Amino acid sequence: MMQLDFEKMNGLIPAVIQDDQTNKVLMLGYMSPESLRQTMETGLVTFFSRSKNRLWVKGEQSGNFLKVVSVTEDCDHDTLLIKVNPVGPVCHTGADTCFNEKNEEDILFLKYLQDFIDLRRREMPEGSYTTSLFNKGLSRIAQKVGEEAVETIIEAMNGNDERLIYEASDLIYHLIVLLTDKGYRMENIARELKSRHKK
Repeated sequence: MMQLDFEKMNGLIPAVIQDDQTNKVLMLGYMSPESLRQTMETGLVTFFSRSKNRLWVKGEQSGNFLKVVSVTEDCDHDTLLIKVNPVGPVCHTGADTCFNEKNEEDILFLKYLQDFIDLRRREMPEGSYTTSLFNKGLSRIAQKVGEEAVETIIEAMNGNDERLIYEASDLIYHLIVLLTDKGYRMENIARELKSRHKK
């Protein structure tokens, strides 16, 4: 048993539950020494339910268990970080997390963005900046990629990390527009990089 201070909160400590793969915070629960011991022994997150006044295995009714990957205590020894592999949605409402977030890696937004830009290319709605780029043609789109690349380099050299991320985001967006205009997608880049990768 870790050297945890259960007395600060009358015998319970908060446990932050985080997905080991996506790093999304899934929920917050409370543990007693007994529920922590059961969690460590079974590999399934077990809380102390304050409303039921008993040990409660998350998923005991729904089957949406939280399989433990690691358990870490904080610097004050009064909070736990438990990384898990969830089996199904975590919240009792059916949401992925108790904070109503999608439990997926942020990098998957690039696929959404690619699909969104494809849709803009097909529908060409008026008033859309993406539509205006497609209307201006390949040379203007390529020029924008060049401009954003230069601005990204400048911010990298200036040491302004916030501006670096901002300009790099502009660069990626315009690069996706360029690829789309040429009939390609980000997946083509991923396949090329994958083919070059040597383990």
